[in-house]
Amino acid sequence: MFAYKTQDFIDNAAWRAHTRRHDGNKDIMLTNEQNKETENEMKITIRHERPTDYRRVEELTRSAFWNLHVPGCDEHFLVHQLRTHPDFIKELDFVLTKDQEIIANIMFSASYLVNEDGDKLETVTFGPVSVLPTYQGQGIGSQLITHAIERVTTMGYPAIIIWGNPGNYCKFGFTASKTYNVSISNKKYPCCLLVKELESGILAHHQWQFYESDVFHLDQEECEKFDQTFDPLEKATHYTQEEFAILSHAYLE
Repeated sequence: MFAYKTQDFIDNAAWRAHTRRHDGNKDIMLTNEQNKETENEMKITIRHERPTDYRRVEELTRSAFWNLHVPGCDEHFLVHQLRTHPDFIKELDFVLTKDQEIIANIMFSASYLVNEDGDKLETVTFGPVSVLPTYQGQGIGSQLITHAIERVTTMGYPAIIIWGNPGNYCKFGFTASKTYNVSISNKKYPCCLLVKELESGILAHHQWQFYESDVFHLDQEECEKFDQTFDPLEKATHYTQEEFAILSHAYLE
């Protein structure tokens, strides 16, 4: 049985940062009936991001994550940096529009696994995924994530590995990393490290270590400078930050 335990704060610092990239979206627990009702009320389009969308996507990402996991946020800077990083997967960079207004986005980066024999398996990771706060709770995130997973599957990737709240992503077929023996560098299984196997059985009978892109290692001073180019927002504490702190200090055994 999986047991939740606390882990040293310093050991968690890196993956705690990655975990918070994925949950700028509070709408993905809706039922299928609610999703259908929402689709009938809105004209929804999912397409690739364009250069003319860049600032708008950064603004909506900032709005979605501001004060959610920490006071302020840096996910909009991550979006800005990711587009020019070698691990960015342009074919999996999507925005969702309502009547031509961009209200959600999702981005992917390359990642990989290495097993006990040194064999490397290419995977993908998504984050940030963001929904404009005024449209959260309406099934928007579900539509975007489902679309992206379908596209990843057609591209032949064997698995998607993400950091995120299990309560948000298990409905899409993600499971605990321990289920597939996927650990991080300290041989631990973080509660928020989730795996969706797309090629059935490919992860079986091995021990795997997960490596995400170094694009997630953000320079906080540069982030602060970038944030100053946006309209000012007040940093504040919120109960969701405590929820995040609890989850990001837990692992499975």
